Amino acid sequence: MKEVVYHPRVPSEVREAIAYYDEISPKLADEFWEELAEAIEYARNFPEHHHFDPTGMRRSNLKRFPYHFLFRVFPEFIRVTVVRHNRRHPKHGSSRR
Repeated sequence: MKEVVYHPRVPSEVREAIAYYDEISPKLADEFWEELAEAIEYARNFPEHHHFDPTGMRRSNLKRFPYHFLFRVFPEFIRVTVVRHNRRHPKHGSSRR
Protein backbone atom coordinates (compact mmCIF):
# COMPACT_ATOMS: atom_id res chain seq x y z
CA MET A 1 0.00 0.00 0.00
CA LYS A 2 1.32 3.42 -0.94
CA GLU A 3 2.06 6.14 1.59
CA VAL A 4 0.36 9.54 1.28
CA VAL A 5 2.61 12.61 1.23
CA TYR A 6 1.19 16.15 1.26
CA HIS A 7 2.47 19.40 -0.17
CA PRO A 8 3.09 21.83 2.73
CA ARG A 9 0.17 24.07 1.67
CA VAL A 10 -2.44 21.28 1.68
CA PRO A 11 -3.13 21.33 5.45
CA SER A 12 -3.99 25.05 5.38
CA GLU A 13 -6.27 24.53 2.35
CA VAL A 14 -8.09 21.78 4.21
CA ARG A 15 -8.35 23.87 7.41
CA GLU A 16 -9.82 26.74 5.38
CA ALA A 17 -12.51 24.50 3.88
CA ILE A 18 -13.32 22.93 7.25
CA ALA A 19 -13.59 26.36 8.88
CA TYR A 20 -16.02 27.45 6.17
CA TYR A 21 -18.26 24.41 6.66
CA ASP A 22 -17.91 24.61 10.45
CA GLU A 23 -19.49 28.08 10.38
CA ILE A 24 -22.50 26.55 8.64
CA SER A 25 -22.61 23.42 10.79
CA PRO A 26 -20.02 21.43 12.76
CA LYS A 27 -21.69 18.28 11.42
CA LEU A 28 -21.16 19.50 7.86
CA ALA A 29 -17.49 20.19 8.60
CA ASP A 30 -17.12 16.65 9.95
CA GLU A 31 -18.80 15.24 6.86
CA PHE A 32 -16.44 17.21 4.59
CA TRP A 33 -13.43 15.87 6.50
CA GLU A 34 -14.73 12.31 6.34
CA GLU A 35 -15.40 12.48 2.61
CA LEU A 36 -11.99 14.01 1.91
CA ALA A 37 -10.24 11.37 4.02
CA GLU A 38 -12.13 8.57 2.26
CA ALA A 39 -11.30 10.02 -1.17
CA ILE A 40 -7.60 10.27 -0.29
CA GLU A 41 -7.64 6.69 1.00
CA TYR A 42 -9.27 5.54 -2.25
CA ALA A 43 -6.65 7.44 -4.28
CA ARG A 44 -3.92 5.80 -2.22
CA ASN A 45 -5.27 2.33 -2.93
CA PHE A 46 -6.42 2.85 -6.53
CA PRO A 47 -4.52 5.80 -8.04
CA GLU A 48 -5.04 4.51 -11.58
CA HIS A 49 -8.83 4.89 -11.18
CA HIS A 50 -8.48 8.69 -11.30
CA HIS A 51 -8.40 10.67 -14.51
CA PHE A 52 -5.65 13.08 -15.48
CA ASP A 53 -6.51 16.75 -15.42
CA PRO A 54 -4.95 19.28 -17.84
CA THR A 55 -1.93 19.76 -15.52
CA GLY A 56 -0.95 16.12 -15.97
CA MET A 57 -1.77 15.27 -12.36
CA ARG A 58 -4.51 12.89 -11.36
CA ARG A 59 -7.72 14.40 -10.04
CA SER A 60 -10.17 13.15 -7.42
CA ASN A 61 -13.54 14.87 -7.12
CA LEU A 62 -15.51 14.82 -3.90
CA LYS A 63 -19.10 13.70 -4.38
CA ARG A 64 -21.05 15.88 -1.94
CA PHE A 65 -18.81 18.93 -1.82
CA PRO A 66 -17.57 21.21 -4.62
CA TYR A 67 -13.93 20.31 -3.96
CA HIS A 68 -11.30 18.12 -5.53
CA PHE A 69 -7.65 17.36 -5.04
CA LEU A 70 -4.78 16.77 -7.43
CA PHE A 71 -2.08 14.22 -6.84
CA ARG A 72 0.94 12.59 -8.40
CA VAL A 73 1.72 8.89 -8.30
CA PHE A 74 5.19 7.61 -7.43
CA PRO A 75 6.30 4.01 -6.93
CA GLU A 76 6.19 4.19 -3.11
CA PHE A 77 3.66 6.97 -2.46
CA ILE A 78 1.13 9.43 -3.81
CA ARG A 79 1.70 13.15 -3.27
CA VAL A 80 -1.38 15.32 -2.79
CA THR A 81 -0.39 18.69 -4.17
CA VAL A 82 -3.54 20.80 -3.85
CA VAL A 83 -7.03 20.64 -2.35
CA ARG A 84 -9.19 23.25 -4.00
CA HIS A 85 -12.74 24.40 -4.57
CA ASN A 86 -14.10 23.55 -8.01
CA ARG A 87 -14.46 27.27 -8.80
CA ARG A 88 -10.80 28.05 -8.13
CA HIS A 89 -8.76 28.85 -11.20
CA PRO A 90 -7.71 25.57 -12.87
CA LYS A 91 -4.05 26.53 -12.55
CA HIS A 92 -4.24 27.20 -8.81
CA GLY A 93 -1.67 24.92 -7.21
CA SER A 94 -0.74 23.26 -10.49
CA SER A 95 2.90 24.38 -10.37
CA ARG A 96 3.49 22.69 -7.03
CA ARG A 97 5.82 19.72 -6.98
